[in-house]
Amino acid sequence: MMLELDAVHGYYGKSHVLQGVSMTIGEGETVTLLGRNGAGKSTTLKAIAGVVAPRQGRVSFDGAALAGLAPHRIAARGVCFVPEHRGIFRLLTVEENLRLGARRDSPWQLEDIYRIFPRLKERRRNGGAQLSGGEQQMLAIGRALMNRPRLLMLDEPVEGLAPVIVEEIVAQLKLIKAAGVAILLVEQNLEVCTQLADRHYVIEQGAIVYQGGNAAFLADQSVRDRYLGVGVA
Repeated sequence: MMLELDAVHGYYGKSHVLQGVSMTIGEGETVTLLGRNGAGKSTTLKAIAGVVAPRQGRVSFDGAALAGLAPHRIAARGVCFVPEHRGIFRLLTVEENLRLGARRDSPWQLEDIYRIFPRLKERRRNGGAQLSGGEQQMLAIGRALMNRPRLLMLDEPVEGLAPVIVEEIVAQLKLIKAAGVAILLVEQNLEVCTQLADRHYVIEQGAIVYQGGNAAFLADQSVRDRYLGVGVA
């Protein structure tokens, strides 16, 4: 497996948020991490990205432990994290934001980003602050791609966006998936998750309580009712 978490425990201050999380992601696989608010989804992504240091357990990528590495070192290994707040530079143009993430050896160059995200090409000379929420999300994903990710981690990428923009971003993520980039997705919109994912994990109170393939997850209404309290349209 490309990414492995083995019994990972993580804390925010004195709060024991992650309580033995174990999960795997294979090369080119799309996996979702689902759960209610406060279950530990974002903290899991941050533990992988090096933003939160695990107290116990092991996070490894290609068999090498990530413990103790700074976030930029983890990103350089191909693990790129797009946080919920997106992290774009509001005073820089779209193109300047993209070039900040660029690596010469990346298969994703500016023209590739503009092909997948045509809105960004149209707005390339606009400042980050002038973009809509959906355009800011596209920019954050595009900038991460230019950093040559093998694993792209997305935290709530379509939260609060209009349905037409959600459809657009889902189509763009399908193109990224088809290019062989593995995706770890935290998202409340189950319809989006089931359109994209190969497998699903559910986290509850800091522990994984379910894992299954997409077809099995869609067929198991009891899991969605018990742990998520929502259905799939």
